[in-house]
Amino acid sequence: MVCEEAKCPNLGECWSGGETATIMILGDTCTRGCKFCNVKTSRTPAPPDPNEPANVAEAIASWGLDYIVITSVDRDDLPDQGSGHFTETVQKLKALKPHMLIEALTPDFRGDPGCVEKVAKSGLDVLAHNIETVEELQSVVRDRRANFKQSMDVLKMAKDYAPASTLTKTSIMLGCGETPEQVVKTMEKVRSAGVDVMTFGQYMRPSKRHMPVSEYI
Repeated sequence: MVCEEAKCPNLGECWSGGETATIMILGDTCTRGCKFCNVKTSRTPAPPDPNEPANVAEAIASWGLDYIVITSVDRDDLPDQGSGHFTETVQKLKALKPHMLIEALTPDFRGDPGCVEKVAKSGLDVLAHNIETVEELQSVVRDRRANFKQSMDVLKMAKDYAPASTLTKTSIMLGCGETPEQVVKTMEKVRSAGVDVMTFGQYMRPSKRHMPVSEYI
């Protein structure tokens, strides 16, 4: 699971719940290198497993969960950025468990409208894409191929393409050096983009090789 790959310090707290889980698809190797993330990186990750959507759907369906978050590494090496894999996984899981709530926490797909539309119309319940930090700290925190405008465009497209009942969601980390004023300004921009849910989490440094924590909020 992504929690283990990323060495998330909140793993124990989340896993104690029992009704939700987060699973990572499209392999364990990312094509990007954000300063906060411990997932391993490569320009040429292994090809995706074509059987993964069916296998993941069958596994999740057997777990007795009410809510699942499906996320992935960035796959800039793939023609569709992995959007087809997301779509197939959601559709196969919904076929097995039509009442399960599914959240897809996606990469930015390099801002490709076709990729966003495909996932938005896959039958999911929540389409999430994290902007990760305030606009002013994007280049400090994220890979150079990610940026605030591109992520905001993805969230706007998600709202436009998805059925009216689908929620959109984003999140930022706190403790990266942002100011309260920058957080409020970011919240206002997120709301103006029509995003339904915004969450906040404390950044926790996964290792000494990663970006240091500026402050515990």
